Amino acid sequence: MEIVKVRNAISLVILAASLMATSVSLMPGSKAKGPNPSESATPAAGYNIHVTAPHVVGGKVMGPFHHYCRVLSPDPIIECLCYRSSDPGARLEQVEYIISKSITRTGAVALTDWNKNWHDHKQEIATGRVQVLDLPADKAKEVADLVSTTDGIIFHLWSDGDKVPNGRVMVAQSVGHVNLTQAELEKGAHEAGSATPSRK
Repeated sequence: MEIVKVRNAISLVILAASLMATSVSLMPGSKAKGPNPSESATPAAGYNIHVTAPHVVGGKVMGPFHHYCRVLSPDPIIECLCYRSSDPGARLEQVEYIISKSITRTGAVALTDWNKNWHDHKQEIATGRVQVLDLPADKAKEVADLVSTTDGIIFHLWSDGDKVPNGRVMVAQSVGHVNLTQAELEKGAHEAGSATPSRK
């Protein structure tokens, strides 16, 4: 069992490195095969996995939001910066944390908090509303398969109609979010090990 966990962790690290290298080289106008050395020295480097999905903000469906994501650890833990468009001048409106169900569903998040603030990416991806962009179809499927083993929480920071952030942070939600029972929450913790991306 431990060997399988180690193999999955290694596969996720290899996938993350592959996705980062592939998505950087696919960015429009990119001449580099990898991140700019000066960018590598900051925590702002590496947000180059591009995904779109709508979110529910204050009870209203908005978006789709353009997510620019990077893998922080092979669990996986992924961090996304969310913008209303892909325009270079678009402002940051949301931050989404994408965390393995093996973490969120094994005591880190209570059921009432999960149902209120978190969402299941397997359920969200199944709706067809999530699109992985800027990657070949096989790599996009690997990203979707990996993310389907996670839960997400979205912090909405700056509403579209506000000239400046108003200081209120809302938790946005996925479209079609489904509340879980305690048994469903616990069962989902075991789905996390099912994704085994290829090493290509």
